[in-house]
Amino acid sequence: MKESTRILGIDPGSRYTGFGVLDFVGDKANYVASGTVKSLDGDFPDRLKQIFTSMTKIVSEYRPDVVAIESVFMHKNAGSALKLGQARSAALCATFGFEVEVFEYAPREIKLAVVGTGAATKDQVQHMVVALLSLQGVPGSDAADALAAALCHGHQRRIGLQLEKHAAMANSQ
Repeated sequence: MKESTRILGIDPGSRYTGFGVLDFVGDKANYVASGTVKSLDGDFPDRLKQIFTSMTKIVSEYRPDVVAIESVFMHKNAGSALKLGQARSAALCATFGFEVEVFEYAPREIKLAVVGTGAATKDQVQHMVVALLSLQGVPGSDAADALAAALCHGHQRRIGLQLEKHAAMANSQ
C-alpha cells in the first residue's frame, strides 16, 4: 500500500483566501476540495476573525498532514503588504491546533513548479491546475492558487523522497 499525504494549500488574502486540498499517493495528486473564504464585511479585525474561523473549520474537516502556504511578497503599497501578512497569519494560526507540518513557498516558486515560469499569470495557473488535476471545472483564481501551492509542495515532497531513496541506495553499497 502506497503512503498517502494530504496537503492543504493556502493562498492568503485579506478579502479572499483560497484553499485547496489534495491527496498525494506516490507521485499522483488527487483532488479533494477547494474554495474561497470570503471576508468582505466588517472592520479589518472582524475579517481576520472570519479567516481564522473558516480556516479552522476547513482544517478540522479535511485533516491535512501538511500545509503549503504562499509567503508574503512586497506590494507596491506597504499597507497592503501588512494586511496580507496579517491575513496570512490568521489563516496559518488556524492550523496550530492540529498536528500539521507547515511549508512556505514564494509566489514565483509556486508558479514555476506548476506552470514552468515564475512570471505566470493567474489565468495560466488556473489552466495548469485544471490540466494537472484533470478537473471538470475551473476553480476560482484564489482556489487555483491554493491548489497550485499544494501541487508545488507535492512536487518538492516527491523530489525529497527520490533523494532519500538514492541516498539509501548509495549507503547500502
